Amino acid sequence: MTIEDNKPLSREKLVTIFGGSGFVGRYAVREFAKRGWRVRVACRRPDLAGHLQPLGNVGQIQLVQANLRFKDSIDSAVEGADVVVNLVAILAESGKQTFQSLQARGAQWVAQAAKAEGAKMVQISAIGADDNSRADYARTKAAGERLVHEVLPDAIILRPSIIFGPEDDFFNRFAGMATMAPALPLIGGGSTMFQPVYVVDVAKAIVKAAEGELEPGSIWELGGPEKLTFRECLEQMLEVIERKRLLVSLPFPIASAMGAFAQYLPGAPITPGQVEMLKSDNVVSTEMEAAGRTLEGMGVTPTALSAILPTYLVRFRKHGQFEARRGL
Repeated sequence: MTIEDNKPLSREKLVTIFGGSGFVGRYAVREFAKRGWRVRVACRRPDLAGHLQPLGNVGQIQLVQANLRFKDSIDSAVEGADVVVNLVAILAESGKQTFQSLQARGAQWVAQAAKAEGAKMVQISAIGADDNSRADYARTKAAGERLVHEVLPDAIILRPSIIFGPEDDFFNRFAGMATMAPALPLIGGGSTMFQPVYVVDVAKAIVKAAEGELEPGSIWELGGPEKLTFRECLEQMLEVIERKRLLVSLPFPIASAMGAFAQYLPGAPITPGQVEMLKSDNVVSTEMEAAGRTLEGMGVTPTALSAILPTYLVRFRKHGQFEARRGL
């Protein structure tokens, strides 16, 4: 291949994705790769992120080490990027990996690095982010939004509801519990409302924001086509895995007391902060719906929960994917 004299060399745009090796990250990496972007995945353990390489062409996806607790590693990961996406979030603190260090200060440092490079930024927050929340998770998510916009007023913020997909930590967790326990807990009676959103739809929204299809500085809330109670979510899950289990109401005070102990167990199955967040509905606000700041508003058709759950929860049936063949 030859290059004509005086013809400027072109290059694919480069996106740096912090937290790109996680659940949402792998789908964002795939969407960017499909659109021809060069993708730099910044994560704490790039040696454990080899599963991302097949999502793009040879050399298209680069893995680099970075930790939002260390500003120098952030600056290095952002060097030369056109767009920066911050997906880093935790549901429970562990050692120095705290809500404040990652979701607030870390987000601020990512914004500062993006500004220094002249890059766009997409910050992934969450529905329920609230400066006045009693839950550290929600409070630091709100702080992260504010700090990012103070540094980069044009940064786009996406707030998804509970995200579902093959590697999710909600439906998979409860389905796993249903294979062993005779009953499942309904914290607070199971009346909390969710608007489950498909991980692929969230990834598409991220790419739209990165490619300039959304208004600079705007905030969007991402939810699926259905608003379901906690109870209804578990009922759908049980129907898919073809198991009958009691759904037992667990009052908030008892759940909080259990969380105070369970938060120190491996994997932190439940924390007081998570119980606190369940006291508020996790759905797209009426203000965002009225303003069209939703998936539909950006041109993404939300995927129904019922269309996807069977594709990955079938393994929790008594006889797995072969359940329907029994007796043939």
